[in-house]
Order: sequence, then C-alpha cells, then structure tokens
Amino acid sequence: MVTGAALPAGVLSLHALPADHHDGPWDHIVTPPGLKERLLSQALLTLLHGRRLATLAGLPHGLIVLAGPPGTGKTTLARGLAQRAALALAPRGATTYLEIDPHAFPSELLGESQRAITRLLRETLPELAMRRPHTIVLIDEVESFAVARSAASLETNPVDVHRATDAVLAGIDAIAAELPRVLFVATTNFLAAVDEAFVSRADLVVTFGLPDTGTIAAIIHHSLCQLADLWPLVKPLAADRELHARLAERCAGWDGRRVRKLVLAALAQRLEVAMDPGLLTEDDLLAAAGGPAAGS
Repeated sequence: MVTGAALPAGVLSLHALPADHHDGPWDHIVTPPGLKERLLSQALLTLLHGRRLATLAGLPHGLIVLAGPPGTGKTTLARGLAQRAALALAPRGATTYLEIDPHAFPSELLGESQRAITRLLRETLPELAMRRPHTIVLIDEVESFAVARSAASLETNPVDVHRATDAVLAGIDAIAAELPRVLFVATTNFLAAVDEAFVSRADLVVTFGLPDTGTIAAIIHHSLCQLADLWPLVKPLAADRELHARLAERCAGWDGRRVRKLVLAALAQRLEVAMDPGLLTEDDLLAAAGGPAAGS
C-alpha cells in the first residue's frame, strides 16, 4: 500500500490486490439476495473481456455507480468488490486498486480543476494501469467529481464546473476506449447531484435504500455472532432470532451503519458490561434500540 506524499496528485491511496488486510468488507455488508453476485459479475466482465467488448457498438465504459443514503455500506461494498474481483483474477495477475480523492480538485482558479482532472485521467491513471493486468478505481462521493452541470451553483464558478465535468467525461471515455481493463466504481449519496451524462455512461447503477426489517435482523445477527467469537457467553443472544426480529422492529428506519453500532451501544449501557462484554443481556440490546426492556 502506498499513502501520503508518495502518491500522485488526486490519488488518496494505492494498493496491490489481493491482499490479506483487504479481506472482510465483502462479507460484512448484508445486501439483497443476488446483488453481490451481480456486482462481481459486472466487474469481472469488464476486467476479463473489456478489450473484446470495446469493439461493440454500445461501448462499455467500465463504470459501476452505487447510490443511496449515507450509512448504507456503499464504500465498504466497493472496497470489498475490489478484493473479491482481485481474488478471482489472481491466476491472471495482480490488480492495481486506487482510490481517488474528489475533494482534491475543486479550485477557485478558472480552469485549474479541469487541468487537474485531465492530468489524473489522461496521464496518471494510464501510467498506473500499465503496472498490472487489471485496475480498479474507486471514486467516493462522485458528486464532488462529476458535478451535475444543470445544477451548477451560482456560488461556484459555473464555467469551471462545466469544464471540470467535461474533463471527467472525456477522461472516462478515453480510458474506456484505450484501457478497457480498467474498472471504475463510483459511490454517491446524492444521485441527482451527479451529472446526468456521467450516470448514463454507467454499465450498472445500483440504488441502495435503507434496510428493511429482515435485513436489519440479519445485520444484528451477524454483529452478535462476531461478538460471540470474542466473548462466548454472548452466543445465546447471537442465536436468538426472535430477539433479532424484535430489535429490527425497533430499529426500523435506521441505516446499516447505525444498526451495526447497536451492539456497541448495548455494551455501553451498563458499566459492568463495558468492563466485561460477556455480561451483555437482552435488556441491554433492547435499551440501546430504544423503548422498554423485556421485563418492563
């Protein structure tokens, strides 16, 4: 992994995958049935066959967009997808994985954002992509990178916004044509704030909503199972599916990140549990979820 001053401008982090320290995120995110397989299939289609597919009339852009409210696991899932794809591709060579910092580009200087984005997409990324057979690029909060030109704020420089977004689109097009084994995965909390032309280039757009009660129950189950691996006395709570369902009803409307933190909040309900998490009880969990405890 490369970080800090050694990185090219606009690159937040740079890794070679697969790597052991990237294991975990893919399995930790609970998604609707079939979604992970669909994402992995789309990624492998681009990374394995992008060069041949580039000859088709409907040019694939090697772009996946994950959209939805904060806390729904988009970034974690994107990072897990990179590791899982790299594992599948490992017999054919390692994968370069990098994350772009979209906040590195906005500038008050007319045209500077455009020039910086052009350098990143037309010079830096192609150079990095030459190092290994496959490349995956994460653009988190892409609404800061490909700003909807139709909604350019009068408080910003609308001319520079247009030019910067134009540079993003031109760069994505060039990489799709010249480097078809590069996959972009973009996440956004506000799909409407992303330029329409960028979204239209996506080969797959996945929109995440807040988890339903069944998904919430599954997240709680998974979190308690992880806790039980550390403190075996918690195993009865991890196995109590009826409890998970009751907790899920109380947590309706929560995002996935907040649901994950339910167990942590339960551990902090009482000092003795904070000292020894194996003493966690059903009442602690119900109290953390809000509402009366079981015996009330």
